[in-house]
Amino acid sequence: MTADGRGTLCLVTGATGYIGGRLVPELLAAGHRVRCLARSPDRLRDHPWAGDVDKVRGDVTDAASVAAALRDVDVAYYLVHALGTGEDFEETDRRAARIFAEGARAAGVRRVVYLGGLTPAGVPEGELSPHLRSRAEVGRILLDSGVPTTVLRAAVVIGSGSASFEMLRYLTERLPVMVTPSWVHTRIQPVAVRDVLRALVGSAGMPDDVSRAFDIGGPDVLTYREMMLRYAAVAELPRRIILSVPVLTPGLSSHWVGLVTPVPASIARPLTESLRHEVVCHEHDIARYVPDPPGHPLGFDEAVRLALRKVRDARVATRWSSASVPGAPSDPLPTDPGWAGGSLYTDVRELVVDAPRESLWRVIEGIGGDNGWYSFPLAWAVRGRLDRLVGGVGLRRGRRDAARLRVGDSLDFWRVEEIERGRLLRLRAEMRLPGLAWLEMCAEEESGGRTRFRQRAVFHPHGLLGHAYWWGVSPFHALVFGGMARNIAQAAVADAKARAREPVR
Repeated sequence: MTADGRGTLCLVTGATGYIGGRLVPELLAAGHRVRCLARSPDRLRDHPWAGDVDKVRGDVTDAASVAAALRDVDVAYYLVHALGTGEDFEETDRRAARIFAEGARAAGVRRVVYLGGLTPAGVPEGELSPHLRSRAEVGRILLDSGVPTTVLRAAVVIGSGSASFEMLRYLTERLPVMVTPSWVHTRIQPVAVRDVLRALVGSAGMPDDVSRAFDIGGPDVLTYREMMLRYAAVAELPRRIILSVPVLTPGLSSHWVGLVTPVPASIARPLTESLRHEVVCHEHDIARYVPDPPGHPLGFDEAVRLALRKVRDARVATRWSSASVPGAPSDPLPTDPGWAGGSLYTDVRELVVDAPRESLWRVIEGIGGDNGWYSFPLAWAVRGRLDRLVGGVGLRRGRRDAARLRVGDSLDFWRVEEIERGRLLRLRAEMRLPGLAWLEMCAEEESGGRTRFRQRAVFHPHGLLGHAYWWGVSPFHALVFGGMARNIAQAAVADAKARAREPVR
């Protein structure tokens, strides 16, 4: 509570990401006021807490927007990093941290809180993986800012939807017998996402004379091999056979992870590189300022059990893919009237569907993930595989929720850019393309209880290669897009008939 009796104002950067999206409601529940800094604030609008926060457009690499976001802020949470943005990600992280540190000092922020990575003791910083080295450097920059700073250092975070958990989950579930890199014997101290959030929220109230790093972890120290075996036991899977070999380089390891799991190689590589280091907590001093309640920190088995329950109940609040793919386009959809941006290719399909709009919308909003794309599954699978081969996200990110979408959700290799519930779904492509692409699906009421379905694919080519790409794939559009429209219409009719047969309650 501030001197004027108002709740502490907390700035959360990275609110569209995995941890940030979960931290915001925890801060609100603790009585704090929250401001979110995001490059695309509209992506926050469908979160249950969106109406309770102040949203500011900006980027941590832009000093002016950082200064505006930090105005009157008491506690600033720094939850962004340039993981997977390319070879210069360390420089991007360094520049952004310096801008944020200088902005926090100039704004008179009372405390900065940063979630970084747990680093091994006795290993020179130059020998760390680039990912851990960058995390450590960012923490140091923030600690040197002159603003009291809390740096929380965590290893593998176990929670539904985290990249580390998804990697562990898919490797274990999909491979009953696996040949693994030698890093499966590295000791790790995982931590439950609930305990990470508890430490983040509690850090807002630390005394002003505390400015340091804290290790946070669960009670169990395990090798990655032990984590896979214990995951299998909690998930009630047959015992896994794990054979390790010393020949898998970080690059090969990341491609192996990318092949088996939804986590793309661009994100898997820094994660697997970091696993070559032993990351074990050397203190638990955080408990002096954020006391552990009974039963906490959670053990590994309980953290996995809770995460699996969230996955199976389709109650995953945020996922590793909640954050935008690095380098993904941010241009708005070109509008037809008055647009002067060059060539714009479209494929439009319209059908009148003998079903109410509610049935058609259920099919539209349920597209992707396990439900698929309603046309030529082999073509979609091949396109997803090709995308992963060139470093893209591929088709296996799935959905956060089996039935409902919200702006900003990842949906296989698409991102939900706009949703007008019951009427419009617009997806932006995040696969590797020589241009920008969108897919729109609209449901409009017709007379006689019928609905008009309008499907539009839009492509804005970049250069000659973009034009060649469109004309190269256009012969398949009737099969892919035409089949999609027809099958979505048929699924809506089937949904309407099935609901008509349901007994009235």
